[in-house]
Amino acid sequence: MDGPGDKPEAEPTIAQLRRQMTARLAAGGVETPELDARLLLAHALGFAPGDFLSRGETSVPSRLHSAADTLLARRLAGEPVARILGHKEFWSLTFQLSAETLVPRPDTETVVEAVLSLTPDRAAPLRILDLGTGTGAILAAILTERPAATGIAVDYSESAARTARLNFEANGLSGRVAALVADWGTAVAGGFDLVVSNPPYIAEGEMAGLAVDVRLHDPRRALVAGADGLTAYRAIAADLPRLLKPGGVAVLELGAGQEPAVADLVQQAGLNVLGPARADLAGIPRALCARWRGATQDPADEKRLGTSEGNR
Repeated sequence: MDGPGDKPEAEPTIAQLRRQMTARLAAGGVETPELDARLLLAHALGFAPGDFLSRGETSVPSRLHSAADTLLARRLAGEPVARILGHKEFWSLTFQLSAETLVPRPDTETVVEAVLSLTPDRAAPLRILDLGTGTGAILAAILTERPAATGIAVDYSESAARTARLNFEANGLSGRVAALVADWGTAVAGGFDLVVSNPPYIAEGEMAGLAVDVRLHDPRRALVAGADGLTAYRAIAADLPRLLKPGGVAVLELGAGQEPAVADLVQQAGLNVLGPARADLAGIPRALCARWRGATQDPADEKRLGTSEGNR
């Protein structure tokens, strides 16, 4: 209880609380403490991160201070910021997350870049299949860049498919895409111009060595693919000749060091690998591109895609 001469403790300003959170995150070993503090505090206070400059000297009520502390504790325990916020930006689009979806990562934008390089005609009426869609991020990004394209998104998880549907709708794409629950491509007929996938590619034995934010907070089934990390690639590669039309292309995200093994699987299935895999910003081969020529390729299929042999 305060004495007669005591003054109540002053509420911290937004700027002060932001500095305090940044310091605690840095001390906790978080790689991006300033950015994380800004995002978490903005979420707790209910305004956009860009509002800090104009509202830095505003006092933070105790209830909001407590809310910020709760978010901070979750981050210090290893939970990713995107999981805490419930959404993540990818290709300048916003995607809601659920427990059965991965957090879209910047590395995966390499897949989108490879697709756009292979399909330079913005007006091409492409039919696209996204296997293991998760949030729908890859397919949504491609559809925004190729306005005449349509797509089918497939995921084994009903929860993930539902999340993808919500994200397609939120990004104004629901009229051009359907989301299905199925085991890879088993529920769809062929005839696609493009198949994309970011499948599970972590080997069982590597799971324990993953970062805490991935190991404890991403869905295991979306990460692990058998003893060698290639189980999903085997299923996808074997089905590509059925799923793709002659001249169609596939773009598969790779884990580090997996390019030779996945390229071999794709070639065994009868596809032509289109040069080295496209590298991400860290220089890791990340997007493997291949074309299915088929037994009776129609030259019009090449024109439809507007592709070239290179993928860089």
